[in-house]
Amino acid sequence: MMSCNWGTELWDQFDNLEKHTSWGIDFLERYSKFVKERADIELSYAKQIRSLSKKYHPKRSREDESRYSWCLAFAATLRQLNELSVQREELAENLNTQIVCELTRYTQEVKTERKTHFQDGRRAQQHIESSWKQLESSKRRFERDCKEAERAQQVSDRIDLDNKTDGEKRCSLKARQTAQQKKQAAEESRKDYMTSLNQFNQDQHQHYHTLVPVIYQRIQDMEERRIERICEAMRSSAEAERKVLPVASRCLEVMMDAAEGIQPRMDTRQVVEVYKSGFDPPGDVDFEDYSASMRRSISESSYLDNRAEGRRQSRKLWPFIRKNKPPPPPPTSPSPGGVASSPQSPPTASREPITQRLNDLMTSGSRTRKQCLRSLKRGIGQLSLKLGSGPADCSHLPPEQRRKKLQTRINNINQEIQREREQRDALLKMREVYEQSPQMGDAVSLEPRLEEVKQSLQRMEDELRKNQAWLSEADSRLSDHGSRRQSGGCGLNSQVTTPGSSSLKQLDNRSPASRESPDGSYTEDNSAELQFKSRSSEFDDDFDDEEPLPSIGTCKSLYPFQGQNEGTLSMVEEELLSVVEEDKGDGWTRVRRNLEEEGYVPTSYIKVFLDSSAKGFVQSSRLV
Repeated sequence: MMSCNWGTELWDQFDNLEKHTSWGIDFLERYSKFVKERADIELSYAKQIRSLSKKYHPKRSREDESRYSWCLAFAATLRQLNELSVQREELAENLNTQIVCELTRYTQEVKTERKTHFQDGRRAQQHIESSWKQLESSKRRFERDCKEAERAQQVSDRIDLDNKTDGEKRCSLKARQTAQQKKQAAEESRKDYMTSLNQFNQDQHQHYHTLVPVIYQRIQDMEERRIERICEAMRSSAEAERKVLPVASRCLEVMMDAAEGIQPRMDTRQVVEVYKSGFDPPGDVDFEDYSASMRRSISESSYLDNRAEGRRQSRKLWPFIRKNKPPPPPPTSPSPGGVASSPQSPPTASREPITQRLNDLMTSGSRTRKQCLRSLKRGIGQLSLKLGSGPADCSHLPPEQRRKKLQTRINNINQEIQREREQRDALLKMREVYEQSPQMGDAVSLEPRLEEVKQSLQRMEDELRKNQAWLSEADSRLSDHGSRRQSGGCGLNSQVTTPGSSSLKQLDNRSPASRESPDGSYTEDNSAELQFKSRSSEFDDDFDDEEPLPSIGTCKSLYPFQGQNEGTLSMVEEELLSVVEEDKGDGWTRVRRNLEEEGYVPTSYIKVFLDSSAKGFVQSSRLV
């Protein structure tokens, strides 16, 4: 295996080592930039996921979204998605603080350390080069002195051979002296050269065996620490990502559980719970024998009667009607198990607007004004009936919805009673403590609060009993409907609804025209009816002493009718009544009984005879 020591293996690669370490620092900076950009991407992704979750999260809490399993599953998915965005934000924060910031700081440190090490290497390199130059200089001087001493010696020897005269002898002596001096200078140069050589060898040995290994080892250690730091950064990045995975896995598991928790059958049952009215479907329509009319003489009454019958017969069955269409007429022969569709509540002013009646009122005479007041009162009262009221017993709701509403109200009252009882028990215990330890407080000061709690409990218990009675009534009605459905029967129910009454409003649920609001949902707007009731009450005094309207005909009730609301008149089956005001297209006819009782009945529940001779028929039938 190759040794890994830069000081011994790369002693002559100073420049390459400098380039390599510089490239390593550049890589460190590039990796830091990569982690920073990745953290920015994670942060941007977290913000987009959070924004997406917030966008599709319901702005307001809706009861429907807390009822159906698919809505709950989607809400859980949005919450877990928001939790994933939180984890991504934490990941971005960890990448920035634990990696980017640390690597940026370490990069500055390693740059400073690298600069120091290479400065030491350059100084050592300069020292060995200076020692080498000194050696070369002493070597060249020694070489020059040796050559000069040799030339001087050759000149001295040549003069000695030619020593003939005294002058030549003197020149020979001078040449020998010069040669001797040159020889001494060469000897000194030799000593300097040997000294420089020994010094250079020592410097070179120290440079390549001591200084260079130490400096290069430090550079190698620095490089290994840099690589180790990159390793730690990559490990930290992966660890930060791995910490997110369990949370993300749990979020995905919750999403999976939420998706698996969707129950289509339960949701469809919830739809039944929400929208079930509790009414029975309409029974079969009986055959009406019109051939009987051929056996009686043709008169104005029969003509009008046939026209009215034809108008009623032309109406479609209620499952196919749209809004503002009248309900179907009841069957001629009611059977015990069926329920008749309710007549449409009187419209406000499609044919006779209230504003028109007000104008007539202001421009009419005394007697005519009374008639206008009566017409105006009828319009306002019918408008209030159509808008529907919200009585405390929830009788304006369909039976099933009424039962649920009352049950929910009873549950809430029970919770309130439980809280009040807990508060009462706490006050009683506190009073007992105060009586035993007067220094802790005055027991008398708790009496007002105790009395207030007792009164509140009494009110809530009364309210609870009242709602329980209403609930029992609603349950009994539902059970009656259920028993009738089981016993079979397709006729008309014995209990018929009244305009504006609870039964009417329940049956109106089956007739979209008379019960639905513009958006197709049930309405419980009480304020409009109260407002119209207050207005209509202003005219009550005007009718106390008014003369009764003359009878314009008679009618015979085909089905029983319970007139429970103001302005309606109850009647039993086969009862004969006087007609004082004909149906104006709103489904109601004004009738009178015994010249005293007067009110509106559904036109589809009676058979009208607009014949002047019918008045005597009514009187004779009563005598019988």
